[in-house]
Amino acid sequence: MVINSNRKKNKKPQKTAKIMAETITNRSEILFLYDIENANPNGDPLNENRPRYDAEDSTVIVSDVRLKRTIRDYWFEYKGFNGENGKDIFVRETTYQDGDKTYISDGKRRAKDFTESKEKVLGMCIDIRTFGGVLPLKNDSITLTGPTQFQMGRSLNKVEIVTEQGTGAFASGDKRGQATFRTEYKVPYAIIGFNGVINEKAAKYSLMSAEDKQLLLEGIWEGTKNLISRSKFGQAPLLLLHITYKEPFYIGSLRQRLSLHHPDINEMHLRKVDDFELDLTSVLEEVKAHKDKIQSVELKADSRLRMRYNGSAFKPATQTLNLDEL
Repeated sequence: MVINSNRKKNKKPQKTAKIMAETITNRSEILFLYDIENANPNGDPLNENRPRYDAEDSTVIVSDVRLKRTIRDYWFEYKGFNGENGKDIFVRETTYQDGDKTYISDGKRRAKDFTESKEKVLGMCIDIRTFGGVLPLKNDSITLTGPTQFQMGRSLNKVEIVTEQGTGAFASGDKRGQATFRTEYKVPYAIIGFNGVINEKAAKYSLMSAEDKQLLLEGIWEGTKNLISRSKFGQAPLLLLHITYKEPFYIGSLRQRLSLHHPDINEMHLRKVDDFELDLTSVLEEVKAHKDKIQSVELKADSRLRMRYNGSAFKPATQTLNLDEL
């Protein structure tokens, strides 16, 4: 889904909202998993919109831009960041009129919506505070490194790309006796994982607050759940691990430490969440090894997801993990 502000009549942003909370002071690390069934997780426009695919290891890839777009869409549609009441998304499609024609705004025109004021952009636009960005000005530009950075997402399981063909509803032109054909590319089933880090050092400059961080975590989960389009319907959040550190440190490569347990099913034949167990052993052992550097660990999981730790079923009683009880 592309955020389009046409429904808002392209009103210019209202007065700047005040930053309600202090900027974050602790580093955080994120591990996010979701699954997708019979759909296209991230089409490549330069390759017939086929799912992005690593032919060397038969995994699908999802760009960090796709995940950020999902989060932005959620903020816009569900949390009121739509250009009203001092809340906005900077990176979204807006339009302007020139005579009787409508055009899509470029970056410089978008910056003019905020009178080219860095303070106004940071006060109103949660996506710039969270992800950073380039603010193109008339004679210069301002680059803000985003506190929140995601690695490219990748499927935990090997998959194949399937081709589906069908007919369209209309002919390609007048006096044609047959409707057009369409071709779609999908994956039968994939479990996709993202690594992320929230850098408190960069947050000092972009002014990302604790409230922004909570909206980020909400947007990751609920945005994925509410991404209801023809190519994305069929994906659902499975797991969100959020580690807050006491010092400028993070473990890294959390997704790469996961494994899937499916002794009776070939990896290429996984088709639903019931077909496997997620082994968290390596992740949790690494977390325990660094618990002196960790302030808190929160784990949110879909009720369908079966997890393992050290060979046994793992189902924590609360979302906040007690590392001493692992």
